[in-house]
Amino acid sequence: MSSALSELSRIVNPLITRLKGTTMDQKTSDIRDFYDSNVDDEWSRIDGRPEFLLTCRMLDRYIHPGDTVLDIGGGPGLYSLYLASKGCDVTMLDLSPRNTEHAAAKAAERGVPLQVVTGDAREASELVTGLFDHVLLMGPLYHLQDEADRVAAVWAAVDVLKPGGVLFASFINVFSGMVWTMKIEPENVLTDDPTQRAFYEAILANRSFSGLTFTHAHFVTKDEVLPFMAQFSLDKLAYFGQESIMSPCEAAIMAQSRLSTRGWTCVSGFGSVTICSTMPST
Repeated sequence: MSSALSELSRIVNPLITRLKGTTMDQKTSDIRDFYDSNVDDEWSRIDGRPEFLLTCRMLDRYIHPGDTVLDIGGGPGLYSLYLASKGCDVTMLDLSPRNTEHAAAKAAERGVPLQVVTGDAREASELVTGLFDHVLLMGPLYHLQDEADRVAAVWAAVDVLKPGGVLFASFINVFSGMVWTMKIEPENVLTDDPTQRAFYEAILANRSFSGLTFTHAHFVTKDEVLPFMAQFSLDKLAYFGQESIMSPCEAAIMAQSRLSTRGWTCVSGFGSVTICSTMPST
């Protein structure tokens, strides 16, 4: 083994595990392939952007150096690396082998300890050992289109959460797709594509949408999140928008000075979708 690979193994201690199911269904395979093909784009989409800035502010409220963290659906590793750099003991699990490889390489490059696991969020409790002070589930719930699968993913996260621990669960608000279209492809409001039309109809009717968008995805209304989470053994701590009011004006805000951007981040933090919940300590 080369010295570089030896160092990578020493620092990252990667635990690469395949999906435990007998056969990966087509939608799961498509989602994996999408993220395998978009590692760098996903890193750039998040790194230093409003979503990252606002989410880190919320993570810092609850997560402290020395805490153990499981990041389920950790993507290319930005949040895992951020928390590991704070001195947390972090394990990252993601469906995409390219994402876990990328996170492992970044950790080695930065000299940050990180364990990585490749696998399905619905099987998280079978893929890792021990209990964690905090579990991040900031991705899988907006890809799993069947409610039973979303329920399974949350229970898998809860199963590895310590009493008194905190779960961070993310959803995509159905209206965010309209915001994205206004920013990036405003002409699409006139599209005849049946999937796009169905998506807009869901927005106008204020109901959730499941379908093929950037990949297979599930979008919710903000009114659906708390009733869904109420079925689990958790107490709600916070409910906030990960991009909040900055989303429509992201480019203009990010072009400002660092101090101005920080000011908007502070203001947006008071906006009202990630929910932070805690496992009862008794």
